[in-house]
Amino acid sequence: MARDTIFALSSGRPPAAIAVIRISGPLAHEAGQRLCGGLPGAREAAVRSIRDPDSEAQLDDALVLRFDAPASATGEDVVELHCHGSRAVVDAVLAALGRIAGLRVAGPGEFTRRAFENGRIDLTEAEGLADLLEAETEAQRRAALRVAEGGLRRQIESWRARVVEISAHAELAIDYVEEDAGEGASRISAEAGVLADELAQWLARPRAERLKDGIRVVAAGPPNAGKSSLINAIAGVEKIIVSEVAGTTRDVIEVPLALAGRPFLFIDTAGLRDSGDEIEAIGVALAEREAAVADILLWLGEAQAAPDHPRLVRVQSKADLGAPRAPRAVAVSAMTGEGLDELLEHIVALSGDLLPAEDMIALNRRQSEALGDAQSALAETASTDDPVLQAEGLRLARGAFDRLTGRAGVEDLLNALFSRFCLGK
Repeated sequence: MARDTIFALSSGRPPAAIAVIRISGPLAHEAGQRLCGGLPGAREAAVRSIRDPDSEAQLDDALVLRFDAPASATGEDVVELHCHGSRAVVDAVLAALGRIAGLRVAGPGEFTRRAFENGRIDLTEAEGLADLLEAETEAQRRAALRVAEGGLRRQIESWRARVVEISAHAELAIDYVEEDAGEGASRISAEAGVLADELAQWLARPRAERLKDGIRVVAAGPPNAGKSSLINAIAGVEKIIVSEVAGTTRDVIEVPLALAGRPFLFIDTAGLRDSGDEIEAIGVALAEREAAVADILLWLGEAQAAPDHPRLVRVQSKADLGAPRAPRAVAVSAMTGEGLDELLEHIVALSGDLLPAEDMIALNRRQSEALGDAQSALAETASTDDPVLQAEGLRLARGAFDRLTGRAGVEDLLNALFSRFCLGK
């Protein structure tokens, strides 16, 4: 069956200087002809008068681009209309397109899904593009761009090619019993082991989730230690209620911030103490849980009461009151700002090994799981000299790589992934 031709606004919401309306599908060029009276050559741009196909009324003057399948973003015939970005112009052009038989409004992510289905991108590139569209920090942008531009795809293709080559030797060993069969099986095991070790190194890297969700920085300590005031001072805005009444904060309060281009999630918690108040006791339990899973823990209490944590930062709050500086603590004042820069520099330094390096491709949870399956299959291959078991292990590794790139076994993931995109993407 011929596919529907879809259209949508691909740029931001009007009003804007320019609005880009994209049309993709078998009737894209015909629709463009009807609106513009004529299209430029393939991959060329020209100014055209856009008219309503029914009334011939002029809607706008626009820059029009034409792309021919398969050399387009979606792999289909595509027309882009770069119109003036007023709401009236956009609404009029979209309404005119909606009256053309065979055209319909695109669903969320449908342009990108067609690019995936037509082989223009693989699943990892689609995931990278989704992350790029949602990026809010420089670190998120760089990491997403590396994947969206095919960095992970090329690496997977290289791994898969090596597995295919090893598989050929394993299948040959099954079909032909040779005098040096033992030597051949040992070579297969060795090559599979080298690749399994390489994948293990990739799996040990920091994951992409911290880039998206932020490094969790938890402020903990007894009541009235200055936790809420500290988070407010770091955020530069009154995000959290501050009171001299002990136990004011009873819930977990999250404040997302970007520092040095990296995403952080600062978390205020209830003061740690024994309480007969049922609600406050729940808040204390939540605070203890947050402290246990914190990436970085800011402790605003007595040194001897500090919990055991690999990235503990002792904070001496209320430094403006003139108390002697505690050893190995960062003295800060939420009132004057004293010590805040030093504290933030320390937090950024501690975050260095929690995030992927700038030149490193970061794997998300799905990618890590699939790569882990490939690594396990290759490790099993390396542990045996039986050519039949070796061939089966290599087949499982190829299947895991295919799930990584979306060649197979990912149907249940596609709707969830592409729903993250806007209509025009």
